[in-house]
Amino acid sequence: METESKVSSEESSSDLSSSESHETIATENNPDYTAERALWGLTYSPYNTDGSCPDLATVTSQLQKVAGVTSNIRLYSTDCSQLRNALQAISSSNLNLGIHAGLWISDGESRMQSDLDEFIAATKQYDSSLVKGVSVGNEDLSKGMSESTLIGYINKVRARLQSEGLGHIPVYATEQDALFSQSLAAACDLVQINVHTIFDSAFTSIDASVQSVINRVNTVKANAAKGKLVRVGETGWASAGNTGPSPLTLANEILYVQKFRCAARKSGLEYFYFEAKDALWKQGQAVSEQNFGIFSAQYTPKFDFLDLSSC
Repeated sequence: METESKVSSEESSSDLSSSESHETIATENNPDYTAERALWGLTYSPYNTDGSCPDLATVTSQLQKVAGVTSNIRLYSTDCSQLRNALQAISSSNLNLGIHAGLWISDGESRMQSDLDEFIAATKQYDSSLVKGVSVGNEDLSKGMSESTLIGYINKVRARLQSEGLGHIPVYATEQDALFSQSLAAACDLVQINVHTIFDSAFTSIDASVQSVINRVNTVKANAAKGKLVRVGETGWASAGNTGPSPLTLANEILYVQKFRCAARKSGLEYFYFEAKDALWKQGQAVSEQNFGIFSAQYTPKFDFLDLSSC
């Protein structure tokens, strides 16, 4: 669902509660805890509110806060030196963060090649073990790209990484779950799907919306993945705006992240929660697109992260 603007960057219910288990969770006054992180992963787009590129100090400050919530971040591109800055910030501040990188391909092969060149240069400059994988694009089938073109890009990226001594890095696509075919899954090292029930045509409850994500993951596992790891690349809930019948409020965002986190843990599901900060840089886009963050655009928590301390 990430869209670039300057940069371009979107069934049944069940009781999802289980026995309580408490952890030490970061708060605004305690961002640097060392216990298990609250979220498996978090998507991270570094752009300033006006769409400009942040400097290294800004990225470092942001990732120091992000590292209090998760141990994994997902990037969508290498523009604005975001991969290089993230690698340097993690290395210099000794942050417990793995990077799941991204190449932007929606603007054609030349942009993909540019991102790939930067990915290789940055990964070789720093510790390549910090890079846990690379997604070739994000929801490009829904933007009109053919599956054969996408698979061709995946194969080109994998071949290039192998030739550069980086063949240990998993290569895959990230697509909406309904569009992930067996053929695409066969071309990927893992299956990464974006599942946003916030856009469903009907709303029953947050519990039902969360369970729908789990059900859709299980459908992809059964019908497309053929034993490969299935990971959620995006899921989240906006705190404002309108996407249809789903009520978009801060209270429901908090409830969704609480319920989803616990359901994912119970299912052993890897995921990236969408997203780190409110994306006010998406100027001119829907209000909902700008309000998925667990942090505000100024990187203050939108709620007490102690709310994520139990299941």
